[in-house]
Amino acid sequence: MPTLIRAHAGGMVLANDAFTHVDDDTPIPPGDVILSLTRFQAEGERLLGEGRAVGVRLTTADEVEALAYDLPRIALVALEFPKFRDGRHYSNARVLRERLGFTREVRAVGDVLREQAGFMLRCGFDAFEPADGSTPEAWDRATRRFRHVYQRSADGRTPAFVERGS
Repeated sequence: MPTLIRAHAGGMVLANDAFTHVDDDTPIPPGDVILSLTRFQAEGERLLGEGRAVGVRLTTADEVEALAYDLPRIALVALEFPKFRDGRHYSNARVLRERLGFTREVRAVGDVLREQAGFMLRCGFDAFEPADGSTPEAWDRATRRFRHVYQRSADGRTPAFVERGS
């Protein structure tokens, strides 16, 4: 089971993960699950009807807007990074938070590194399955590395130009 780190009360904490990632060709186990977009579109209605918490895993090829109708019923959206250099999901996290108004968990999975933690928080991620086996304390330090930010973002931090104007 991967490590799950969550943003909580201004810091990063190790969290229990009630969800099971389920591949498309694997039978669905009991309990809360995270499915691919394709599988969610095929079986999500039934699983939600059973009272399960269901998460949806998006690849960089999936359109986040495809979830717009179902977002109020989805427990979490897991954005899968195939390589740490691929930044397309930063935009998807902002779309989920700012345009689609998603308030539940946005989780980074795949090749996720703590050096990216501060930037991911700014875009709207609030949970992480780190690829490098790092600790919540290391993630917390990484999120506090830079005091100033230079543009507005999903995290609501005050940009440096506004601070200078005060």
